[in-house]
Amino acid sequence: MSLSIIVEGKNDRSKLRRLLNEAVQIYCTFGTLNNEKLESLRKKVNDDELFLFLDNDPSGKRIRGLLRDAFPDAVQIYTRRGYAGVEGTPDEYLIAQLEKAGLEEFINYPPTPAPYDSF
Repeated sequence: MSLSIIVEGKNDRSKLRRLLNEAVQIYCTFGTLNNEKLESLRKKVNDDELFLFLDNDPSGKRIRGLLRDAFPDAVQIYTRRGYAGVEGTPDEYLIAQLEKAGLEEFINYPPTPAPYDSF
């Protein structure tokens, strides 16, 4: 089975693409949804396990509501209010949210810095 995540825009997709391996498909709503866009997303997602990762602002909440109705089985992932959307969320917080959603095996973890030698 494949995995898909729906985000709002291409900057959100770019941010998550750096953190997730290629096995995860990332689709954008590009703003407001209409029936045509919803149907297109439905076809792309098909039978994938679906995650919704949208901004915590009025627009993101509106889009999340529409997507929740269209994809009732989708797993909801949230960014913290106050961050500038998914694209403005620090990597560490995004990784924590992706882990919470059970996506550890798909995360490209940043390399851990070498320990500092003190002489």
